[in-house]
Amino acid sequence: MSKRDDILNLVLNGESPGYVPAAFFLHFPEEFKGGQAAADKHMEFFRHTGMDFLKIQFERPFPPVESLKDPEDWTNHPFYDRDYYQDQIEAVTELVEAADGQVLTIVTLYSAFMCSVRAAGKEVVARHLLENPEAYCKGLEIITESLLVFVNACIDAGVDGFYASTQGREDFRFKNKKLFDDYIKPYDLLMWEKLDANCDFNILHVCDYHGKYADISPFAEYPGDLVNAPLDLTTGPITAAEIHSIFKRPLLGGLDRMGVIVDGPEEAIQKAVYDTLDANPQISVLGADCTLPSDINWDHIKAAIDAAHSYER
Repeated sequence: MSKRDDILNLVLNGESPGYVPAAFFLHFPEEFKGGQAAADKHMEFFRHTGMDFLKIQFERPFPPVESLKDPEDWTNHPFYDRDYYQDQIEAVTELVEAADGQVLTIVTLYSAFMCSVRAAGKEVVARHLLENPEAYCKGLEIITESLLVFVNACIDAGVDGFYASTQGREDFRFKNKKLFDDYIKPYDLLMWEKLDANCDFNILHVCDYHGKYADISPFAEYPGDLVNAPLDLTTGPITAAEIHSIFKRPLLGGLDRMGVIVDGPEEAIQKAVYDTLDANPQISVLGADCTLPSDINWDHIKAAIDAAHSYER
């Protein structure tokens, strides 16, 4: 069977392929952000590391919009059409063709909230949410419609699904968590309706890149066939068993993105993988809790993936 079949059977049907699949992700240098250059670099990374699915980075974050001074200004947030995403769509199309149905192709997708923060900055977004959340949500509507242009193009290109990343409920952002629940989460779920209805395989990523969460249970109702969640909360470490009890789905993760996989040596990486899988049988696909540093030694990633493949459960 193909790697694609192995992971689909494992995650969707609970059938072990006889090894632990693994996948890790990173951003490539600026010259490899779009088009054929991006496609080639993704395939080089995929082949070098031996990972088990092809995760395609999203390299078109929304640019700053200086005019977003007041909440009402979100009504005029720019709408980015297909031309804005074209170099990303070209890379996705090339990679789907290169995968040839043998491996899962998963496209990274940022949430509308994440894009709004890139557009206005976290302080402005927080202030506007407090002052006039309904006006701010006009911007989320525009951003969501724009992201759907990209999503639809990727679906038309034949991707298997998306690695959909969410932020906004980190402990540092809002004292009143209902701001997330009432005004941000609905746009997350609106996008998830599209992904869930049109794709065979999606991954939910609860992203703690900018800060820790006190509680990740509010994301439990989000769809997603595989869950990638933080290993550490404001209250301390959280186990794979605890994450699994919240989401009740197969897990992707296990390794700290800034831990031994970065520093090595390879023998220590192998030991960390074995220890992690011994202690966390709930992990279906070995990975990190988020994106790895861009300057990491690819051989360290290969060592982690080789260790997962050789691990006997």
